[in-house]
Amino acid sequence: MNISKTQRRRVAAAMSLATVLALAATACGDDGSSSGNEGSGKGEITFWDNNGGPRTAVWTEIIKDFEKKYPDIKVKYVPIPIADVQSKYDTAIAGGGLPDVGGVGTAYLANMVSQEALEPLTGRIKDSSLNGKLVEGMVESVKSAGGRGDDMYSVPTSANNGALWYRTDLFKAAGLEAPTTWANFYAAADKLTDTKKNKFGYTIRGGAGSIAQAMDAAYGQSGITDFWNGDKTTLNDPKNVAALEKYVALYKKTTPAADVNNDFTKMVAQWDTGTIGMLSHNLGSYQDHLKALGKDKFAGVPNPIGDSGTRVQVSNPVDGLGLFRSSKNKTAAWKFIEFAASHASNSKWNESAGAIPANTEAAKDPWISAAAPTELAAKALTDGSTKIVQLPYYLPDWNNISKADNEPEFQKLLLGKTTAKAFLDKIADELNKAQKEWKELGNG
Repeated sequence: MNISKTQRRRVAAAMSLATVLALAATACGDDGSSSGNEGSGKGEITFWDNNGGPRTAVWTEIIKDFEKKYPDIKVKYVPIPIADVQSKYDTAIAGGGLPDVGGVGTAYLANMVSQEALEPLTGRIKDSSLNGKLVEGMVESVKSAGGRGDDMYSVPTSANNGALWYRTDLFKAAGLEAPTTWANFYAAADKLTDTKKNKFGYTIRGGAGSIAQAMDAAYGQSGITDFWNGDKTTLNDPKNVAALEKYVALYKKTTPAADVNNDFTKMVAQWDTGTIGMLSHNLGSYQDHLKALGKDKFAGVPNPIGDSGTRVQVSNPVDGLGLFRSSKNKTAAWKFIEFAASHASNSKWNESAGAIPANTEAAKDPWISAAAPTELAAKALTDGSTKIVQLPYYLPDWNNISKADNEPEFQKLLLGKTTAKAFLDKIADELNKAQKEWKELGNG
């Protein structure tokens, strides 16, 4: 009998949890000290950046500030490309070599928690300067994604939000309204396209990271606001199927053919050349656009409003910092996490990334109102105008199902080799099975 990669991962996660439960039955419980130790609070610690490259410069500054405050601690910085981070963690969990501290997003948090790789942090946060200083919504997202009740397995540092970036100069020249509605979006995509002159209205993400963007487009248009209907996902609801069909029909009609292979780096670079009208990406590319185009040639708005008059979008992962159980110097590692999530450092990092700070004091800093897209995104998430479809980050298989396992299927969809219904049915079936098995382990 052939066993799929997804099934093997589920079995591994189940065995991992079963082992932990068995140990808990015969011991006093796992407080995170079963491996590694607190250490001296001095010496070298290793930090893995989960978006190495784009965020290297700002992390270098924060590390320099930290080492100035704590001269007895040195931080070894290791940049990990965002596309490789989960595989790097999985390999290190299986074979050793984990860092002391690492960037951990909620999209793959549950997978790491199920493998018992991370230290629970609730008590450390409570006894630290971060107590009461973290945005409650991000705290709840981290708890939910960890899948273990009120336990927190990372300190949230930022939240991102999807943005529809558009060229204000091109829109003005064409007499177009801002793409604040899906109707305006499709009209603009068509009018700004002139394939003979290599000009396109939109660039669609067909490479790594494509599925979350496709889900955002589907739910944004359908107006469905719940990911689950009982124990079954709404992902393949006929309304979502119709919405996705309309969205992928843009490929090669109002988008470049190269989009089928483009990840966010290539897509952003392509848009910044100035020949494409619109781009869907998160706030993280704001600085790239600013450098390439200048502040007067582009703007960003949250997800377009649907026919119902309501803006619907899928939830975005919350980024954070995790402390690894295997660390031999947890005291020093925690000092670094606490420093990085403090007001000054958290503000510095998020201003550089164009993201929404997790530190409540940083979230009030003046630069947020000066960065219009970030201000709009923060407002959309807090003023009640946006309905958020909460994605099931708590499923250990979520990151694999929603990324590498099905990204080739989305490319087939763009190329007309499968249908929107078949594509969504496949993912829905995998998610329904993952949800059932998760609940059978006593969750939910």
